[in-house]
Amino acid sequence: MTPRVPKRSEVGPCARELYELEQFPTLREARYSRSLERGLAILAHFTPERPLLGITEFADGIGMSRSTTHRYANTLRDLGMSALSSTGLREHARPYLEELRHRTSYTTSIAVLDGAEIVYVDRARSFRRGQNRIDLNLRPGSLLPIHCTSMGKVLLANLPETEKQELIGKMTLTSNAPNTITSRRALKAELEHVLEDGMAVNDEELVSGLVSIACPIRCESREVVAALNLAAHTSMISVDEMVSQLSSHLLATADVVSARLGFRRADEAS
Repeated sequence: MTPRVPKRSEVGPCARELYELEQFPTLREARYSRSLERGLAILAHFTPERPLLGITEFADGIGMSRSTTHRYANTLRDLGMSALSSTGLREHARPYLEELRHRTSYTTSIAVLDGAEIVYVDRARSFRRGQNRIDLNLRPGSLLPIHCTSMGKVLLANLPETEKQELIGKMTLTSNAPNTITSRRALKAELEHVLEDGMAVNDEELVSGLVSIACPIRCESREVVAALNLAAHTSMISVDEMVSQLSSHLLATADVVSARLGFRRADEAS
């Protein structure tokens, strides 16, 4: 199926620049590139109102199968084009990250999946002196492993089953801290708990003394496109206390950011 090429007025600023170079050729012209058309159609769906989209929304919007759309999206990501969506997500989420940090006093971050790692989109560090006993020098663009981070486990757990199992099979489960999960069987069991609880924990799995909790951020198609977390030093709070005392604040913030991305809960959509 031929993807629909949007009009110039429908595309975001990044894709709009391409229109100003020259008009799109027609299908009859020898210089026409179907692959380029599909890539541009995907990029064109990023707008200020839709800064982050899932594969389903891409596929439905441009008239391609999910598998083909996923392949093109991965190629654009590998070429560095994923910054287009991350920038919009950061703009939407920043004030709520700061509000969550102020409300809880702990460091809060947002990340997306990038292969077998997570990439930080934004981070609001705690103002509490003791919180900074562990300084991993994390900032937008920083990468961390999936299996030993709360945000990584949230993003991995919510992948389509086939993609999830394929990624787990390729991962190297390196031990980084006292409680790092190094067994694929244990990781799969942990991911089941994440799906049941709607939240993941990191109990000194990345580095000694660091605990965190994370939950998903969804887009309009209900796909999980990012994760939000709270992190703290164990001298200040335990992981159990984080879950019991702070999970409601974390989930509320994730709901707000998801709403900014077009997500509506079932009770709101009906």
